[in-house]
Amino acid sequence: MSESYQLSSAEIAKRAKSNLAIALSCLPKERREDMISFYAFCRIADDIADNLETPADEKKRQLDDLRKIVTNGEAVGNSVLDEVVQLSPKYGFPRAWLGEIVDGVATDLDQVRYETLDDLLAYCYKVACVVGLVSIEIFGHRHPDTKNYAVNLGYALQITNIMRDVGEDAAEGGRIYLPLEDLERFGVTEKEILEGRHSDRFVRLMDAQYGRAKQFYQQANESLPTVDKPFMLPSEMMAKIYSEILHKLKRTGYPVFSGRCRLHPMRKAAILTTYMLRGWIARF
Repeated sequence: MSESYQLSSAEIAKRAKSNLAIALSCLPKERREDMISFYAFCRIADDIADNLETPADEKKRQLDDLRKIVTNGEAVGNSVLDEVVQLSPKYGFPRAWLGEIVDGVATDLDQVRYETLDDLLAYCYKVACVVGLVSIEIFGHRHPDTKNYAVNLGYALQITNIMRDVGEDAAEGGRIYLPLEDLERFGVTEKEILEGRHSDRFVRLMDAQYGRAKQFYQQANESLPTVDKPFMLPSEMMAKIYSEILHKLKRTGYPVFSGRCRLHPMRKAAILTTYMLRGWIARF
């Protein structure tokens, strides 16, 4: 069983040291606490799937149990899950969304390749876009078009994450999340990815992913109604951090086989401080 099951939502968020956990400081207290509960639920699902000591069949059973808990909406005596199942009736989003997130995480147990872009986007929708849809309900959006913002931003963030982790995913799990149809189009073989071989062809392949992610960031920005911008500060903070990571990847030639691309700590601190101040000002 995941160790996260034994921790409170706040303890899980503190241990994770995530950008999102910091970004949530922009929110009013009650919404911040509810988002931390939701974040902790997502972390529990990820920890189950990532546990190297647990056999695959047991991981599937645990994720299936987790899915049933959140879709049934009944208290089970676990502090995090009991908090999460209350979010759906409180904010009016379908409990099925929580189940979709678990389904997306469970996909990683069996699927290590995606043939087409549509296949990949279907995966991204569950693990990122649905997370965004739940988040904007908790943030308190007012305009229905903000759902389009959440979906587009989810795609943008997940594609950026996939690009950044190409080398790590290949080395640690033999995973290739880049669409195989794109590899074929640019003449890059699966073996080259798995062996960490950088080439001009690989750069062109990554340039195509860069253009795709950049377009999703643009669509997200264009689809965010002005009335909801004050409520989306945490997601806007994440968009700023990850879009800068995306541009840094391109600027440096996608050195994804030699380490994880990160922003300088001072730059990240500046972004976080800026959005936290905006959140503070918006309350007055």
